[in-house]
Amino acid sequence: MEEILNNFHSDPWLPADTIARRFVKYANPKPSPGEVWHYLPEESQKELSVIIPTYDANRNGYFLKLLGQIGFQDFQDFELIVVRGDPRQGRAINIGAAIANGKYLLTLDDDTSLPDPDTFRKLVAVMDSYPGIGAAGGNNVIPEGAGLFLQKAMKQIPRRSWKPVRIITDSDLAEHPLLVLRAEVFRSVGGENELIPRGLDPYLRQEFRKAGYRVVVIPKVRYSHLPPATLSSLIRQFYRNGCQAAYTNRNYPQWVIETPASHGSFRSYMPMPIRLLRFPVLLLHALIKGRFIWFFCEIAYALGFSYGLLVDKKRSE
Repeated sequence: MEEILNNFHSDPWLPADTIARRFVKYANPKPSPGEVWHYLPEESQKELSVIIPTYDANRNGYFLKLLGQIGFQDFQDFELIVVRGDPRQGRAINIGAAIANGKYLLTLDDDTSLPDPDTFRKLVAVMDSYPGIGAAGGNNVIPEGAGLFLQKAMKQIPRRSWKPVRIITDSDLAEHPLLVLRAEVFRSVGGENELIPRGLDPYLRQEFRKAGYRVVVIPKVRYSHLPPATLSSLIRQFYRNGCQAAYTNRNYPQWVIETPASHGSFRSYMPMPIRLLRFPVLLLHALIKGRFIWFFCEIAYALGFSYGLLVDKKRSE
């Protein structure tokens, strides 16, 4: 752990835009303003390449805690790539993948928490044992010792936590905060979609399934995708997400894919009129169930979406 933290604070950063991304199918034409830190112990081929996109390499302290948790993993055959300062998550991940040496790529968000030291080992073991699996995630759980607000937020907001699976389960809940990918498949499908700021997870899952690979959630693999620690910061996040979703809906409606809140099959595309009609029903349901945090998040998302759709038509980043 100390080696990772010491190198992170002392090693030089490489301008991200100097890294070619020739495998990318939908590349963003704008240069990346980000920079890259590459931790490659012993300068040798690694089994796993861990890629973390982050805007400020801090995320209210979550990011440095994550680096510490990575250092405590009992599987050490990995390299670590951090891409800092790129506002497009997809482009940042593609930049990391372009220099990755591993057989598998593992994406982590900078607000991910890894409670168990055997997470990397379990992920690699499943990918080695099941060649038909192209992408695999873990189970998003509420962390031990979480404050009351974090507990309520993760319980009320869909996809922020769920009951862990007992068997390998095909699921749309495998997502970027903890997602291991076959590197060769990731590159063959064209990598992340850099044109959209929102909806990256469903797009990538769909491309892997089109290529004939399973997308699954693995039992006994836990992580926590931590929401902001206060209601005001959480509402700002959902407002921003709404703005980004509006940009995708307006410019790339073909990539607006459903994100179900549970495992199993689902309808990938939902017409906009139906989505608009069901919104007040979802709000009413949240109120009836006493999910007030989720209610205010949905309102913030709708306001951001409306602003992005009707006012901020020039948005591109």
